[in-house]
Amino acid sequence: MANYLASIFGTEQDKVNCSFYYKIGACRHGDRCSRKHVKPSYSQTILMPNMYQNPAYDPKNKMNPSQLQNHFDAFYEDVWCEMCKYGELEELVVCDNNNDHLIGNVYARFKYEEDAQAACDALNSRWYAARPIYSAKDVYEADSAISFTGKIPALSSTVSSA
Repeated sequence: MANYLASIFGTEQDKVNCSFYYKIGACRHGDRCSRKHVKPSYSQTILMPNMYQNPAYDPKNKMNPSQLQNHFDAFYEDVWCEMCKYGELEELVVCDNNNDHLIGNVYARFKYEEDAQAACDALNSRWYAARPIYSAKDVYEADSAISFTGKIPALSSTVSSA
């Protein structure tokens, strides 16, 4: 029985734990989800939900595609440089998915868990663009998040340091 439960943990067959939260650290049902959201004790990855405010989704936005890309590039560079202050960053992913539980989510994967923990602790007392930053350790795997969101659109970049 224990082997069976271990084999289905975090999958669609697991009726106790939320497979979406397990894969990407976000669930469309949020706190109303009928399944358990298992938060990792240790992780190389942190999640900063809704950190990127994409002006393309603002009805008052008058930016052309080039300006939107420049806006995103400036954000991405700013966040990349800030994350590197805490340790070696392996990957930074910004979701450009219009679902409430994914929109603007920023995932930062560090080489070492200790660096991710330091970033998570420090960022929870910081602000970006006049909004507080919320960060949490996450179980994120790049392939899962990318396949879940469909594809990486032009504004949503994945850059590896290697």
